[in-house]
Amino acid sequence: MKLLDKYILLKFLTSFFFVVVVLVSVICVIDFTEKNDDFIQHNLSAGKIISEYYVNLFPYYANLLSPITVFIAVVFVTARLAARTEIVAILASGVSFQRLLVPYWMGAFVIGVITFGLIGWGIPMANKTRVAFEKKYIKNPYRYDARNIHIKIGPKAYVYMESYDNVNNVGYRFALETIEGTTLKRRMTADAITWDSTRRAWKLTPQLVRTFNGQQEKLQTIPARDTTLNLYPKDFASTWRLSETLTLPELNAYIQQKIDRGADDTQVYLSEKYERFAYPYAIFILTTIGVILSARKSRAGVGGQIALGFVLAFVFLIFVILSRNLAQVGDMSPMLAAWVPSIIFTGIGLALYRFVPQ
Repeated sequence: MKLLDKYILLKFLTSFFFVVVVLVSVICVIDFTEKNDDFIQHNLSAGKIISEYYVNLFPYYANLLSPITVFIAVVFVTARLAARTEIVAILASGVSFQRLLVPYWMGAFVIGVITFGLIGWGIPMANKTRVAFEKKYIKNPYRYDARNIHIKIGPKAYVYMESYDNVNNVGYRFALETIEGTTLKRRMTADAITWDSTRRAWKLTPQLVRTFNGQQEKLQTIPARDTTLNLYPKDFASTWRLSETLTLPELNAYIQQKIDRGADDTQVYLSEKYERFAYPYAIFILTTIGVILSARKSRAGVGGQIALGFVLAFVFLIFVILSRNLAQVGDMSPMLAAWVPSIIFTGIGLALYRFVPQ
């Protein structure tokens, strides 16, 4: 790297981390004022709140706001260089605008790599503790209220329950069906099924088994017994922010499990997966747009350009939220939804590039 590259790169990275610390700290203070009553109600110590909640909340918000913080840092650094006519001097010395972008792209690459590592592994591990803390002390107790539950637990095995009590881990009006193609071969029913945590098995009340062989039907009664199934109480636990607590390998495995079981809510997790790959690229694009917008002197000054950076970064987040919602309701492919904001802003960046200073 040349001296100019080191100069811009150092200013970019230091400004980015400064903006992250300041902005996320403010958000954490606001969050504390909102949740203080819950902390007091549960008589939580300051050490427990900080170590289990805010230490894990900080990286979550740092990642969530990375489009804003990157954009602000880029605009702040570049606008100050432009205000002191350093950009003009650099370009006048024969350095092309593309060459000027190189240290910014280096910084975007560093931030993108760190971001991908965090959102793929680091932040989900922290979210496990944070989300568990929120469920225990902030959220209302979870009750599984679905009715007429159907779950595929094997290539030919399907489970049905009329209802499930997640507090006592009891399922009511249980049925286990074996279906080959479109033909029902066997159906076992029981009034209830209860999870035995010590044996890690299900305890069934007396069962009625009906076996079908063509037009013939055989009935059999089986007394109460324990059995193992590819079904666990965690399958009925709260899925609130579950995708945020899964590392990338765990998320892939969970999505595959959902697909194997024929679940209809895989869009939520596919959207989360593809967004993790799209975020580093978004950082690169927003960095480029930030340099283009702030490389000229502005009558509004540095403050005006930073305000513009805020606006564009929030517009990007709005696109992210809208596309995510469209993916989750099935109106858009999860992969396309994850990349739409970046695609749109790539187009904006290409359009703005025509007006870069030469």
